[in-house]
Amino acid sequence: MFRRFPSSACAAVMLGALVACATPPGGPAATSSGSANASIDPPQAVQVMKLAASGVQTYSCEFDSQHHLTWAFKNPQAILFDTSGHAAVRHGAGPFWEAEDGSRIVGHLLAQRPSDTPSSIPQLLLETHSTAGSGVLSTVRYVQRVHTVGGLMPAAPCTTEHQSGSTPYLADYVFYR
Repeated sequence: MFRRFPSSACAAVMLGALVACATPPGGPAATSSGSANASIDPPQAVQVMKLAASGVQTYSCEFDSQHHLTWAFKNPQAILFDTSGHAAVRHGAGPFWEAEDGSRIVGHLLAQRPSDTPSSIPQLLLETHSTAGSGVLSTVRYVQRVHTVGGLMPAAPCTTEHQSGSTPYLADYVFYR
């Protein structure tokens, strides 16, 4: 499932995602909990690792409360790379993070604040609420998403219920115990 990418390949993937993010997105991503502009610093935690993510934020076209079609956040899909370009962790809906050693965590949102990069998804602090397997992620209590670039809902309006759209994003994920 995981493979090692040469540093130049990793850089090319990330550069491609950045270029794709140059189109201004259509608005802020929706979140169901967490307070805007709150601190995203984990309380009394020690950093375990920091990984660079390249992926997409996926959205679905759904009716809102006024019965208008609008983009709704569905899930993230990303690969997290270590400093040598090795694909170390897979990130997806839940949200979950799964390391190549089989350890896995699922988190829930504690706080968010706007990205330092305009037109990008917020920075987040998440807390682990379940773990599985033994390995690098088994002691992780908090996950911080920082340095976000891109990822907001597609700029084009959606026109068909359940239509899918995705937007590339980059971020750093910092794991704490």
